Amino acid sequence: MVTLSSRLNRVIESQTLAMTKKARELKEQGNDVISLSIGEPDFDTPINICNEATAAMSRGETHYPPVLGTMAFRQAIQRKLLIENGLEYSVSQIIVSNGAKQSLFNAIMALVNVGDEVIIPAPYWVSYPSMVNYAQGKVVEIASTVEENYLCSAEKLESAITDKTKLIIFSSPCNPSGSVIPKALLDQWVEVLQRHPHVFVISDEIYERIVYNEKPVSIASYPGMKDRVAVVNGLAKGFAMTGWRIGYLAGPQELVSACERFQGMVSSGANSIAQAAGIEALKGDQSQVEMMRITFEKRRNLMHQELSKINGIKLGNPEGAFYHFPDVSYYFGKKDGETTLNNSDEICLYLLERALVALVSGAAFGAPNCIRLSYATSEENIVEACSRIKKALESLN
Repeated sequence: MVTLSSRLNRVIESQTLAMTKKARELKEQGNDVISLSIGEPDFDTPINICNEATAAMSRGETHYPPVLGTMAFRQAIQRKLLIENGLEYSVSQIIVSNGAKQSLFNAIMALVNVGDEVIIPAPYWVSYPSMVNYAQGKVVEIASTVEENYLCSAEKLESAITDKTKLIIFSSPCNPSGSVIPKALLDQWVEVLQRHPHVFVISDEIYERIVYNEKPVSIASYPGMKDRVAVVNGLAKGFAMTGWRIGYLAGPQELVSACERFQGMVSSGANSIAQAAGIEALKGDQSQVEMMRITFEKRRNLMHQELSKINGIKLGNPEGAFYHFPDVSYYFGKKDGETTLNNSDEICLYLLERALVALVSGAAFGAPNCIRLSYATSEENIVEACSRIKKALESLN
C-alpha cells in the first residue's frame, strides 16, 4: 500500500478541467455536447509561428536551454515590454517558464511564507487561491458583483490590507469576468498601494492582446511600482499557443533569481523550440493575431445578444478575454421536477445533463452566483448553446 504525502490535501483540482473532463466523457458516449467550459482559443497557431519552429529544429535548436530562457527570446520579451508596455527591464530580470501558470506558481512559492495574507479580488482565476493555499498562505478574498462589473474599488482594497498582507494577485483583463480595470480605478489602486509599501503585486496580463476598447495599463508602469510588481504574461491566449507552454515573468532581480532557483529544481528551462517560435510571435506579422481578436469581439457581442434573451440572468460588460460571466442566482431554488437547484454548481450540472452544454460554476472563481461561458468557439455553437440554455433554464419552476 502506498502512503501519500499530506501536502496533496492542499492541491485542489481545477474546476474548469473537471467540467471539461465530464463533457468529454458524455461526448464519447455519443452525446452532442457543446463545450463552453475551457479557456482556450479555438484557432490554430498562426502559420508564421509554426514555420519558425520548424526552422529552429532545422538549425539544431533542440538542446537544453538555460533555466532563465534563451537570450534571444528574453531579448524579444524585453523589447515587447518596453515598446508595448513602457516597462524597462534588463534581460536578467526576465524568466521564461512552462506557461504563465508556472510563472505564477514560481512567484507565489518564492514570496509567500506560512501565514502570509494574500489579497485576491473575486472573481479570480481558479488557480490563484490553490497556489496560495499550497504555499500555506492565507487567502483574503474581496467580493464584487455584476452590478460593479466585477471590479474591486480602492476602498475595498485598502480595507483588506493588514500588517500581514504580503501580496495582491489580479488579472486584467480578468478571467473569468472579462473585466478590464480602467486607468482611473488603477490610479486609485496605486494611491492605496503607495500608502502600504510592504505589499507586493503579481499582475497577470495573459489576456492583454484580447481587448475590445482601451488597452489595459500595466500597474508596473506607474512611478515607484515596478520594483514591487511581478508582471506575468505568456503566448497561450493572444497567439493561440496553448499547447506550446510558454509563459514569462518580469520583475525585481531578487525575485527572478529566486524563481530561477525554484524552476531549476522543478523543470529546468522551457522548450527551446517553443522559445524560438515565441520570438516570431512577439516580433513577426500580427495580422492573424488581430483577426482572432476581431473574431472574439464579434462572438462576445453575439453571445451577449443571445444571453440577453434569457429571463432572469444578469450580464456584465466584458471588455477583454473571451468569457461571459452572468449572475444566474434568479434560478436558485427553482426545481427540475422533484430536484431543487440550489447553487451554480447544480445549475451547471443540470445544464450539462439536460441541455448538453458544458459550463463552469462561478463558485470555482469566487463568485458563487455566476457561471462562466467561453465564447472561444464558433458562432453556430454560441447560438445553439444559448438556445439550449434558455430552454432548459426557463423550464424550471
